[in-house]
Amino acid sequence: QVQLVESGGGLVQAGGSLRLSCAASGRTFSDYRMGWFRQAPGKEREFVAEISWSGGSTYYADSVKGRFTISRDNAKNTLYLQMNSLKPEDTAVYYCARSTRRYVTLNSNEYDFWGQGTQVTVSS
Repeated sequence: QVQLVESGGGLVQAGGSLRLSCAASGRTFSDYRMGWFRQAPGKEREFVAEISWSGGSTYYADSVKGRFTISRDNAKNTLYLQMNSLKPEDTAVYYCARSTRRYVTLNSNEYDFWGQGTQVTVSS
């Protein structure tokens, strides 16, 4: 069984930065593409970013491109999301998830294991 545990969320002013972490259990972390999603109150869960097994390939939603950076450390079984220039509209619960696909996918139905989420609140 895979467990994903996010951390690093919090309250930050607009323009500030946060770094989210997602610690994964199990020995096969490096075999899977991983992603970050977010869900704001009253809205559907939306794709944020995705990364390949080695970390050599990344993909971002247009809304975060140039501000957020996804990365991973396979030796530590950890996924990261560095968030800079935060905006109030980035306020949401952020989730990490494991992809079931061998290619980039933005579809949350194609991710099988999810963390519990970490709250990010950006004040104006």
